[in-house]
Amino acid sequence: MTTGRGYTSLEICAGAGGLALGLEGADFHPVMLFDEDANACATLRENRPKWNVRQLDLFEFVGHEHRQVLDVDLLAGGLPRPRAGRRESEQRDPLHAAVWLATEVRPRAIFLENTPGLVTDDAHADVREFVEAELGANGYACAWRVLDAQDYGVPQRRPHGVLVAMSPERMARFEWPASTGGAATVGDVLWRSMASRGWAGALEWRARANEIAPTIVGGSKDRGGADLGPTGSKKTWARLGVNGGSIADDVPGPDFRMSPELVPKDRSGLPKLTVEQVALLQGFPPDWKFAGRKTARYRQVGHAMPPPLAEAVGRSVAGALG
Repeated sequence: MTTGRGYTSLEICAGAGGLALGLEGADFHPVMLFDEDANACATLRENRPKWNVRQLDLFEFVGHEHRQVLDVDLLAGGLPRPRAGRRESEQRDPLHAAVWLATEVRPRAIFLENTPGLVTDDAHADVREFVEAELGANGYACAWRVLDAQDYGVPQRRPHGVLVAMSPERMARFEWPASTGGAATVGDVLWRSMASRGWAGALEWRARANEIAPTIVGGSKDRGGADLGPTGSKKTWARLGVNGGSIADDVPGPDFRMSPELVPKDRSGLPKLTVEQVALLQGFPPDWKFAGRKTARYRQVGHAMPPPLAEAVGRSVAGALG
């Protein structure tokens, strides 16, 4: 239902709020957001106390709880990534559940994001066919695109597979957001925070961290603590002057000495990033707080859709809704 203060939305698998925050910037206001993770729900409530946040499982919501939200402009969600080497059954596949939910709620538009492979890989062709057939039978036209967050001002190489669906009449007005460019380097974004506890080497580090970040990986609940990704990513981080082996509790103090000559065998001479710094590289504003212990907070950040990218797509959807 379009309101005097913009558009309404229902957000599934809301996580830490990257998608919701971006949609808020595009004038979408949630009638409900839900996620199954307690820490993610606590994050949403802490930052937006007036939002209707529920801790719910997507598969329990479909066919039951949705009756509370039958009149919304947008159904949106950042769906969990498929596990490597594992294909979920249709009954437990989040994308199938999201499509079934869309046919029940009947939003005016749909905006779902997931791995780029969902859009490009032949292995997912049958999934795309299911989505287009199911939504098409219910009056929706579908558009797929891989969008990279770095093209929308986010200081990170981060491609997302995006699905937008709406009626053919509205889809005729829909245009994918144009690139805004202008992504800053890791050093430019983080050097002030690196210097905030008196580390004299922050400016030297800024000069070294002169590229945008590689893709930040949130990791799975099935694996250990927080780090900045697989071996290849850690090597890239080391080149930028970052120890990607774990996440720091705080930024370097005045006694920290950077020893880049130890790389690649020993990254201990490089500073680590904090959860808050990683959030800045994801495009979150500095005042956005994350609930839970360090690993839980980091995973929320790593799994989030960067708000600037979500806002760009949201504005395009709003333009098509008129």
